[in-house]
Amino acid sequence: MANTISRKTFLKISGATLAVSAIGFPNILIPQSKEKLGVALVGLGSYSTGRLAPGLQQTRHCELRGIVTGSPEKIPVWQERHGIPDSNVYNYENMHEIADNDDIDIVYVVVPTGLHAKYSIIAAKAGKHVWCEKPMAMNVEECQAIIDAMEKDKQLAIGYRLQHEPNNQAIIRYAKEQTYGAVTKIRTGAGYDGYHEDGNWRKNAELGGGALYDMGVYNVNAIRYATGMEPVAARGVQSVVRKDVYTEVDEMTRFELEFENGMTCFGETSFGKSVNYLEAEYENGWAYLKPFQNYSGVQGRTSDGTVLPEDPGHQQARQMDDNALAIKNNQPNIAPGIEGLKDIRIIEAIMESSRKGNVRIEI
Repeated sequence: MANTISRKTFLKISGATLAVSAIGFPNILIPQSKEKLGVALVGLGSYSTGRLAPGLQQTRHCELRGIVTGSPEKIPVWQERHGIPDSNVYNYENMHEIADNDDIDIVYVVVPTGLHAKYSIIAAKAGKHVWCEKPMAMNVEECQAIIDAMEKDKQLAIGYRLQHEPNNQAIIRYAKEQTYGAVTKIRTGAGYDGYHEDGNWRKNAELGGGALYDMGVYNVNAIRYATGMEPVAARGVQSVVRKDVYTEVDEMTRFELEFENGMTCFGETSFGKSVNYLEAEYENGWAYLKPFQNYSGVQGRTSDGTVLPEDPGHQQARQMDDNALAIKNNQPNIAPGIEGLKDIRIIEAIMESSRKGNVRIEI
């Protein structure tokens, strides 16, 4: 297969018009199992390149078969590395033609948050299962629009990898089974001390930038799954220290979520401070994870001496295999669209509270 592709050819590509044999690529790059579902990645940024594509080389129930990109120069690299034929390469203008491609079962949307709704809806209307990266969308209305666009026999899953991670699943189990009694408090932090160059979408409000959308969604989702309950109100304070860097979005956010039983849980997120923990207090004990949301190395301990050791597995591979197996078995997936919508409703309440001076906002 040629190592270059012209822009003209790129713009013409569709699932039906170019059928090119995959012969010539190593078998390890082109699994032939008919039992595996075909995945197309929409957006070939660092997460797709560094985590999802490698994860799809380890999965047992799905495999990488297609790409959607607005960067023609990336196409030959991905084709050579992953054995993707021309017939499974799309751009954002002809992505809807994926409806005619039986090789693709699942479309995984990995573009910036502000574009999630647009491309998830295109994938849904093409009759495919949709996996949408977190956070689900910019607001509750966009989340609902994605859910409404799905065909009744297709699944929508949000990319909450931590709900598939064994130690976070232990925290979920402790709340559900009341291993240490009822939950009394959750504290969680997710953030990093970094810097985003001009042009990075995380600095762009329209594209869903800011610490709360990018990292704080880990906190919101963790508080919900670590308690097994839904908050009834929120307070939040968003701020910026490096005002010359973050002119449109929050650099850090601190928030509290209030529950019907009177419990209050705390979350913090930042682009200027490294925080990575989940602390749970129960009537008769405690548990913590530190780090709790890394791609690897998640570990912790409980009050009775139980060690939660690092799991060596590939988180994204486990997430995608779990979701693919749910499709194959026609069973609900771990994190359906309503999970994403609930988190965005809370994020909107936190932002509203901050705008109004940290007032209590009912959810």
